[in-house]
Amino acid sequence: MENTLVLFAHPYLEHSKSNRELINFYVRHQHYTFRDLYEEFPDFHIPAFRERKRIGNYDRIIFHFPLIWFGLPPLLKLWIDEVFDLKWQDEGRENPLEGKEVVVLVTTNYQQEQFGEQGYFQYSIEELISGLFVVLKQNRLKLKEFLCIYDIDQMDKKEIIKHKQHFMSILNGE
Repeated sequence: MENTLVLFAHPYLEHSKSNRELINFYVRHQHYTFRDLYEEFPDFHIPAFRERKRIGNYDRIIFHFPLIWFGLPPLLKLWIDEVFDLKWQDEGRENPLEGKEVVVLVTTNYQQEQFGEQGYFQYSIEELISGLFVVLKQNRLKLKEFLCIYDIDQMDKKEIIKHKQHFMSILNGE
């Protein structure tokens, strides 16, 4: 099993029963370090140097967040801005992120049909969070999987369990 850092950023977790249910499985596995950014940094002060040292200890990073105003949650964006060092992109410079595997899990209360060219919003989730994908590529991280769970808070327990099982199969390399 890979040593995995879970960066979870949900500013309104108390209102999302389904997301609370989804994150339960992180805590049950020893090789996952679960970090709720809104719990850890309620004042939005991020000790960048300490965070940079920490991320070097992991083989894989999971970014788990809801779509907030059609983009990343503000604290996750700030965490990336503060922690990812532009110097890591310099040729010949050591980059503690290089080669690490990444899984991105996005949740939204909207239905899948509302996204994309023909949808109400006219943009796909991938387009809306494309900045994250550029940051990952620039820092030479390997995107293993991108998942989006639509209509999250309308799901029943069975559907959530199905998503958890699918997510675990991806993380276990099945």
